[in-house]
Amino acid sequence: MSNKAGKKYTAAAAQVEAKPYTLEEAVPLIQKIKFTKFDETVEVHMRLGVDPKHADQMVRGTVVLPNGLGKSKRVLVIASGDKQREATEAGADFVGGEEMVAKIQQENWLDYEAVVATPDMMRSLAKLGKILGPRGLMPNPKTGTVTTDVAKAVTEVKAGKVEFRVDKTGVIHAPVGKVGFQTQKLFENANTLIQAVVKAKPAAAKGKYVRSVTICSTMGPGVHLDVTPFNLRVV
Repeated sequence: MSNKAGKKYTAAAAQVEAKPYTLEEAVPLIQKIKFTKFDETVEVHMRLGVDPKHADQMVRGTVVLPNGLGKSKRVLVIASGDKQREATEAGADFVGGEEMVAKIQQENWLDYEAVVATPDMMRSLAKLGKILGPRGLMPNPKTGTVTTDVAKAVTEVKAGKVEFRVDKTGVIHAPVGKVGFQTQKLFENANTLIQAVVKAKPAAAKGKYVRSVTICSTMGPGVHLDVTPFNLRVV
């Protein structure tokens, strides 16, 4: 970080009090203290009281944000027959079958941000685990990206469907929109994501489920939320 950027960050951080904020207070504050020229992504980081090493404490899921992410994702659909036509009509950016698998294998082609596949293509897609897996692009039935209803899957991804998954340290990181969004829309997106994670609480999770929640823009300082309301919900 340059000196100039460092000073701007310090000035922004000075406007964040060392106290827990409500989400209603935090969202406009994030927008107010932004100091870069580009429209930064706003992210939510949630530390959970789970041990992801245990399968019964794994937290993952998907949620369609009511106001999208401010940018439509490029979607690749790998399917056969009529499903290719359905995918094209639903607005998929790239559509194909085995030739797409070959292209990814041979060219390490990654010009897309989401992959949807039909179940009959998963045997071929298994070859791509090492390429797509580490980038979070591997289609998965649990997240609705392995499906026979490719049109619905494409529409949801384009509308702002976000996948969340707890990492090995027990934290979920997820985008919820852009700093330039209307405050109410950004609030609705962040609230929708947080509620989805709260609802995904595993039965095996003991004690306090939501340990901390921080909301921030890409370059800005984090604002800590009061987690009490999230731990009182009956889910």
